[in-house]
Amino acid sequence: MSIADLRKDYTLRGLDVADLDRDPLAQFRSWFETAVQAGLPEPNAMTLASATRAGRPSARVVLLKGLDARGFVFYSNFESRKGRELIENSFAALVFLWDELERQVRVEGAVEQVAAGEADAYFASRPWGSRLGAWASAQSAVLADRAALEARYAALAVQYEGQDVPRPPHWGGFRVVPDTLEFWQGRSSRLHDRLRYTRTGDEWRVERLSP
Repeated sequence: MSIADLRKDYTLRGLDVADLDRDPLAQFRSWFETAVQAGLPEPNAMTLASATRAGRPSARVVLLKGLDARGFVFYSNFESRKGRELIENSFAALVFLWDELERQVRVEGAVEQVAAGEADAYFASRPWGSRLGAWASAQSAVLADRAALEARYAALAVQYEGQDVPRPPHWGGFRVVPDTLEFWQGRSSRLHDRLRYTRTGDEWRVERLSP
């Protein structure tokens, strides 16, 4: 079968403005909880798109690790490619795809760094090995070979044996503060439902978009 022949018809449900919460973050939580309860693998996985100051984009999948009225939180090495891009061009986009539910959510907004205390609390909650990994990996830097990384990790495991592992100064959180959220529900014949929230001051405007 050719790639062009791969297709799926979406028939589970529809989406209307009347179905939506007035608060897009409350609406997101509702859809997210549905994905969790459905037992989907890593429902908090999201594609993060960033760009350089010159506008060259890049994207990768990361994990959502916090959500409140301020926005969507994830963590990273600040010196990684995404970290550098988010610092020099503080806007980003997120995409959540829950294919089994025929749903997608797109988020756009400004990016800010999470407060140090919040980052410390999350870092302390991570498994010990993951905390070591944050020190061992110079994320996005060219690596001579796998052995060099494993040797660095092994040396840190000896250094911190039986001890707490502090958060590296180059590691912390980013928050996407949304000004636009789009909720997508797949429909038959590619006539999908797309409902977009746009922030206007303290209010949210909802519009239906053509599929």
